[in-house]
Amino acid sequence: MTYDRLVCANCASPVNEGRCAVCRANRERMQQENFFAGMNPMALIALLTVLIAAVALLAHQTA
Repeated sequence: MTYDRLVCANCASPVNEGRCAVCRANRERMQQENFFAGMNPMALIALLTVLIAAVALLAHQTA
């Protein structure tokens, strides 16, 4: 799950806006925990597509 969809229980605003100290702390923590947490879903799909194409190209060259 990406942090842009989370709602803060402290201030009831999206965590990615960082309106309160709790939002800002959780946003920083989530960004440090996982590199892919800060990426949006479309960027992850694009990365996956490039990786699949690279594997297909390598498989085609060895065959």
